[in-house]
Parts: sequence; C-alpha cells; structure tokens
Amino acid sequence: MSEVKNYRELGCQACLNGTALGFDFSMAFQPILDLSTRTVFAQEALVRGIGNLPAATVFKQVNDENRYAFDQACRVKAVSLAARLKMPSLLSINFMPNAVYRPELCIRTTLKAAEDFGFPISRIMFEVTESERVDDIPHLQSIIRHYQQQGFTTALDDFGAGFSGLNMLADLHVDILKLDMHLVRDIDKNGRKHAIVRGVMATSEELGIKVIAEGVETPQEYVALREMGINLFQGFLFARPAYEALAEIDWQNR
Repeated sequence: MSEVKNYRELGCQACLNGTALGFDFSMAFQPILDLSTRTVFAQEALVRGIGNLPAATVFKQVNDENRYAFDQACRVKAVSLAARLKMPSLLSINFMPNAVYRPELCIRTTLKAAEDFGFPISRIMFEVTESERVDDIPHLQSIIRHYQQQGFTTALDDFGAGFSGLNMLADLHVDILKLDMHLVRDIDKNGRKHAIVRGVMATSEELGIKVIAEGVETPQEYVALREMGINLFQGFLFARPAYEALAEIDWQNR
C-alpha cells in the first residue's frame, strides 16, 4: 500500500467536531452480551448522522480523499462517547484497513483520545470488516499485530460474508471472530448453515478464538446457537442500537 502523502496527525478536537472532514456525525452503541455470565461483553460503536440519522447519510460523504480523516474521527468519537457514558465493558470500534497506511502512525490519534478522555486502552476492541476488500494481506497482518502489541483486542467482523472466507481466518491472528448475520439468520431451520457454523466453532476453539453471533433476531436462532456452544451474542433480540447512549437490554428468558 502506498504511503499517503502530506501526512498530518489529526488533533482529537479536530476529529471530535468534524472540522477535519467538513461534516459531522455521531455514534450509536449496540451491546454484545455474554450469556454465560449475563453481562455486557462489549458495546459496538455504530456510525449515525447527527440526530440519529441513518449511517448511509454519513457514508455517502466519505471518499478516497477523506477516508483516513473519517477513520480517525470515528475512533475519537467512539472513545469520547464511551468515556462520557462511563462504559464499563469493551468498546468495539470498526476500522477501515484501506485507511491505515502505517499502523504506528495511524494509531496515535486513538492513543491520544484514550489518554485525553480517560478511557483504558485495554477496553478497546478493533473490528476489521471482512466485507471490505483488502489486497495487501501482509499489511493487514501488520496492523493486527501492532494493535495487539499496543494492548487492543482485535476481531474479524462479518465472517462468512466477504471476499476471503477461511483464507482471512488463516492469515489473521485475531482474538475474536464475528459470524455474519447471513449465517445466523434462520440457522435453526437450515441444516447447511448449522453444519458450517459447527465447523467454524470447532476451528475457532482449536485456534483459541472467541466467537460472537451477530444479527440474532429470534429466540429460535438464539437457542440453536447456544446449543452449539456460543456464549457471545449481538442482535435485535437483545437490544437495538442506542443513539449516544447505552441500550436497555432484554435479559428475559435468556
């Protein structure tokens, strides 16, 4: 990946108020639950337009020219809000691999935000989405490795929906794998999906990787996944994203 020209470290305030971008946005949070302990394992930060407008209203303004600044701003927004809400769990932040050209430089803004807002680095998890095409796998490996060295948890998001499938899992030594919602949907009625997820669970256990089932919407999906040994869940069945707040969780019958 070629180095971005005219690199400038963005200040936290520039990221926070959107001046580095020319537009502003905020975050909603959706919990990831550990049903084995009935606790909140993490809160995923999800982009929203100001006033809880859909994420699409924000992403349509992101392009190759401002992708790096947007990625940095997302991190600062998430850390700032998590600190303000006194979030006790992990904070999960999605990052764009193609916006990170040198991990040791691109992480500086995150580290500064964590220090400025008083949020522990040990409670930050970075999710790389498998649905974003990444041609330079060694570069992505270096990002994951550097983040782990800094003390961050790392996760592979949308597993099963992207470009690389099991190849990505083989190449990236992440801590957590998030099953894509397509594999989760109607898994209680789909034997092929059931077999695939069982295989992923066996592989993940051997590799020492935790598995999160995301996009869970029905009690039947939840029961089927729990019977396969999954403890970490995310989805509308438990809580919808809450704009600039921590969501109320439906623990009933879980």
